[in-house]
Formats: sequence, C-alpha cells, structure tokens
Amino acid sequence: MPADLRDRPEPVPPLPRRVRVGYGLGSLCTGTFATVPGLILLYYLTNVLAVPAAVAGAAVFLPKAWDVLINPLVGAVSDRSRLRGGPRRPFLLLGACTLPPLFALLFAAPPVRGAAAAAYVAVVFLLAATSYAVFQVPYVTMPAEMTEDPAERRRVLGWRVAFLGVAILLSGAFAPAIAHAEGDSPVSYRAMGVAVALLLAVGMFGAWFSTRWAPTVARSEAEPSIRAQLAAARSHRPFLHLLVMWSVQALAVGVMLAGVQYFATYTLGSPGAVTPLFACLIGPLVLVMPLWNRLARTRGVKTAQWCASLLFVVGSLLLALTPVAGAGVGYAATAVIGVAYAGLQLLPMTLLADTLAADVVRTGRRRAATFTGLWTAAETLAFALGAGVFALVLAATGFRSSEADQEVAQPGVALTGITLGMSVLPALLAAASLWALHRYREDGPAGRSVPVPLKEETSRDD
Repeated sequence: MPADLRDRPEPVPPLPRRVRVGYGLGSLCTGTFATVPGLILLYYLTNVLAVPAAVAGAAVFLPKAWDVLINPLVGAVSDRSRLRGGPRRPFLLLGACTLPPLFALLFAAPPVRGAAAAAYVAVVFLLAATSYAVFQVPYVTMPAEMTEDPAERRRVLGWRVAFLGVAILLSGAFAPAIAHAEGDSPVSYRAMGVAVALLLAVGMFGAWFSTRWAPTVARSEAEPSIRAQLAAARSHRPFLHLLVMWSVQALAVGVMLAGVQYFATYTLGSPGAVTPLFACLIGPLVLVMPLWNRLARTRGVKTAQWCASLLFVVGSLLLALTPVAGAGVGYAATAVIGVAYAGLQLLPMTLLADTLAADVVRTGRRRAATFTGLWTAAETLAFALGAGVFALVLAATGFRSSEADQEVAQPGVALTGITLGMSVLPALLAAASLWALHRYREDGPAGRSVPVPLKEETSRDD
C-alpha cells in the first residue's frame, strides 16, 4: 500500500442523528431559563408582589451572582466524576429532576407581599440557579467530547442553535401571554410557571435520554480551582477579549429583556403588548440566522459580529423615539434589534468554539470545561445583572410598586426612565463592547472562523 494512503487518518464516523437532535433538545432548557426569568421575574416582583424596585433587583440579581462560583465548581466536579453513565449525563439527569419543579415554585409565592415575598423568590431562585448550573455546564461541554471532527461538532452545535431559537420564541412569546391571561393575577403566574416547567422538562430529559448513544472520544479537564481557572483565562488573550465582549453584550440584552414588560405596559400602554413586542424581537431569529451564517462564511465571523453589534446599537437608539413617533416605530425598531439579536446568538458561540479548538492546537491541552464554565458563569451573571441594573433605573426614577389588583400612576420621570432604560442604556453598553471585539484576534486559518451550519445535511443518516 502506498505510504500516503497508509498515513491518511481514518475517517471519523458521523454521530447518529438521534444524538445530534437529542442533544439540541437541551437548548429548550438553556434558552427558556435564560429568557423567562429575565423577561418576567422583575415585573412579577414589582407589579404583582408589591416589592420595591431596589429590593426586587437584589432578589433577582444575587441568586444568579452565585453562578460565578457554582459554574466553575460544577465543571471541576463533573470532570472528576466516575459515575455510571459517563462524566456528564448523570448531572444532566440531576438537573432535569430538580429544575422544573423549582421553576414552578418560583412563580407560586405564598400570600405574602413586600420583603417577605422578595425573600421567598430569592431563596427559590438561588436553588433553581444551582440546579440549572448542574445541567448547563456539563451540557455545553459535551460537543467537544462527542467527536474530534470539527465539521461534525458544528453539525451538533447547529441543532443546538436551532432549538435555542425555538425555545426563546416559545417561552418569550407564550409565558407573558399566560401570565397576563388573568389580569396579572398570582393565579395566572402560577399557571405560567407550570407551563414553562413542562417545557424545561421536555428539553432536559430529552437531552439526557438521547445522549446515551453519544460516544466519548475525548475528555476535557478543568483547572483544579477557581483561581487557576481565572489565571488560565487571563493567559489566553483571545478568549479573554471574547469573554469581555459577550459579557457586556449579554448585559445589554439582559437590561432590554428586563425592560420589555415595563415598556409594553407604560410606553405602549398595554401589558399584553409584550407578546407582539417579543415576537418582533425573536421572530427574525430563525429567518435571518442563515443570512448571518452566510455573511460569516464569506466575510469572516468577526466581521459579521461587528455588523450584528452595530445593528443592535442602531435599533436600540431608534427604540427611544417610540413615545414621540408612536407604537409603529417601536415595533419596527424592535424588529431591527431582533435581526441583530439573531447574529448575537450565533456568532459569539462560533467564535468561542473556534477559539477553544485553537487553544488545543496551541497548548496540547483540552481546557474546554474550564473556559465553558467561565463563559456560562459570565453570561448568566450578565443577564442577571441586566435585571438588577434596570431595577436601579426604576428605583432612581421613582417607580411605584403595587399589587396585581392595584393601578398606580407613575411619575413622568419614571416613564422616561423606562423608555431610556429599554433603549439608550442597552445601546451604550453594546457600543462599549466593541472595544473588546476590536482587541479580539481570531484563531483559525487565515484569521477566519468557520460558521455553524443551521440546517442538518440531508445526506447524513443514522
């Protein structure tokens, strides 16, 4: 046999389709849990449970700040795990058994109001955030361990992105609709909590069950301590700049998500307007994501990320004109933001995957668990901080909290704060993130990353 044929590596067998699709189901959990609390929880506290805005912001933010500690810890524990079923799947099962009931309890507060209600929500949210970390950190690590073929790994991530869009659209559109069905009553919020818990269970148990057929061809190992993990991040400049960029952009998105319900109620004049408003925001996700993928393929992922970031800034600034120009401008601006948001969901994930692959080549070490743990912790913290920042805007402008059956007139400065907090503040944050994007240097052939495909190749069979 010729030498060149003997030395050619064996082709990597494709993953079964049920593994790729089943793994993607897990995004029904990650997309939903990242969306619904950020969209509804702050409003639930201030407008249903009569919690003052500053206290409500602390109740939403502090439990999620716990993720900074728990996410890297979960990564390290799962790395060392020798449980039956592999190093990751037992954690997926534990999260699937605990998060859905905790989420239902989160919106089933006892008949207390004010500080007592805030304490209840904070404790349950802390437990739910811990359960989510137990599922999420091993989940995002699995693609790097299922296959060493970059093309196959991108197919797996493609399904994850597709289900992520479905999760955000379903949970973001229908959760507020259910919550407002009974006029913002505690009963309607309890029904919403149960409905979302069922969606979480479908995604989490589906991912756990389907990945039983996934091979483990490589094991990534996290650094032994949080200090060591932070040191590894500081030493990897491309990852550090990418992390800073996405954390600030996630903060901008978190501020906007926290403000959507207030914007619908007080700027557009109807709590129910949140459903079409969110549909404008998320509707373009699946439709335009192939266009972002094509731009990334032809011009490079970093260039596409620049375009998505700038478009988000422009759309956010246009949103500030709603009180003057009317609701039509508000919906149109939200659709522009939605087009940008599609890119912001796809492109940072692609840049991260390529950066981690380049790190393996550069160092010879598989540190995906370390970097993904830090990434998910920073992302979750940023989204939670977004709600806290918007709560501070409400408190600073004199927003008046109330119970569900009360109508409280808001001062004019509070109404202005809601509009600017929903529009100008996210625009400023997104603009600030461009500094880190400018400093980021892509790791990949010819400085150009490879985008994640969005559609499954029909030629692949089980």
